[in-house]
Amino acid sequence: MKLKKCVGIFLFSTLCLNVGAIDHKGITFDRLAPDRFTLMENGVANEILVDEQEDAGVMIAVRNLQNDFKRVSGRDAGLCYTPGVKRMIMIGTLKSRYIRELVKAKKIDASLLEGKNEKYLMTVISAPLNGVDEALVIVGSDKRGTIYGIYELSEQIGVSPWYDWADVPVMPRQNLSMTRGSYTAGEPAVKYRGIFLNDEAPCLTGWVKHTYGTNYGDHRFYARVFELILRLRGNFMWPAMWGWSFYADDPENSKTAHEMGIIMGTSHHEPMARNHQEWVRKRSEYGVWDYASNQQVIDRFFREGMERAAGTEDLITIGMRGDGDTPMGGKEGEDDKYVPRDEENMRLMEKIFRNQRRIIKEVTGKAPEKRPQVWAIYKEVQRYYDMGLRVPDDVIMLLSDDNWGDVRRLPDAKGRKRSGGWGMYYHVDYVGAPRNSKWLNVTPIQNMWEQLQLTYSYGVDKLWILN
Repeated sequence: MKLKKCVGIFLFSTLCLNVGAIDHKGITFDRLAPDRFTLMENGVANEILVDEQEDAGVMIAVRNLQNDFKRVSGRDAGLCYTPGVKRMIMIGTLKSRYIRELVKAKKIDASLLEGKNEKYLMTVISAPLNGVDEALVIVGSDKRGTIYGIYELSEQIGVSPWYDWADVPVMPRQNLSMTRGSYTAGEPAVKYRGIFLNDEAPCLTGWVKHTYGTNYGDHRFYARVFELILRLRGNFMWPAMWGWSFYADDPENSKTAHEMGIIMGTSHHEPMARNHQEWVRKRSEYGVWDYASNQQVIDRFFREGMERAAGTEDLITIGMRGDGDTPMGGKEGEDDKYVPRDEENMRLMEKIFRNQRRIIKEVTGKAPEKRPQVWAIYKEVQRYYDMGLRVPDDVIMLLSDDNWGDVRRLPDAKGRKRSGGWGMYYHVDYVGAPRNSKWLNVTPIQNMWEQLQLTYSYGVDKLWILN
């Protein structure tokens, strides 16, 4: 089941990032019975109780749940910070004061969640607090675990994750009830899982201009994308980068991601939490994107990126490619063809790795292995890998497909023992010579299933990102 749901990440026709979610909570429409827990009666949903000190990202999801009940019945669910009704929905992380009370009273077994990654428990509890007869409790091992539990309930009451982006209709209901019991999706099968908004012009950029009046994606736009990713049980994103700069265009973008619970990264040719457009826009000031001749300026550029990302969960891309998604030092050739500069580029890349990790250490004050990093083995970089170029063991090795949906390489038994693990960068969109592929519906689902099942079976489970 975990593998099935994990592979479902990249069935992009539905973008099923729901890794391991249980398909049924016993929720029944338009039926109330004494042996069932009532969620909504005559259009009135239970009040939602949360700790007023709860995490901001959890509170955003709670407010979305309130609105989801309104989408179903026409009336939103009430929100309270102190118990005052006989039947309610309780939501919180293990840090919530109300959840701590339930743990102390042995009504919730904290050992089911402690030390777990992004796991939730949804359970009906009798007499959870003084004055409360019964509650549906949603508790997460951490912030995202709680958020996933909230959105699981939203989906079960009839609100699709695609209610916004694909206008999936919500069927009106007045009564909702569910089977009493405990439910969980377990831990995600892949640690980092999300999307890359690549090749975004002109369709997405035009839509954003029309919708928000901006020439870039600001925090209002990205908040809608982040909500979709979270509703689909994702947690990761590479932002659009053709003409936009996620970090520089709107300072609220990074703050919004961090607050909502989305881990940001930068694409395979944008190292150290810097967007390529940040260099392009100041090229006359910065000079050439060439580490061999402009190291001092580029190191400063890298340092500024790390300083900006130091207080976030951002996954740091290391390494370097040429200017604007091209090979280092020249014209792009065949992926497997040796070119004379390869060995020179490899020696330079080793120097780049050392200096980038030194900067990470100096900025964070911690050993570089304490800050998660990823190296993308894409196009000519795989040739360097085949020739022996390596990164420290703690770095995630991000493999790729061949831009046609066929995986190029998988780790051997020895490689699978790396502490950093492995990831997969997979395309259902590609723009480059000699062809473009920008339509999702030309990607055969059967081929994607076969390739990604193969990927997972070889231990590639740290990062999956879909272009």
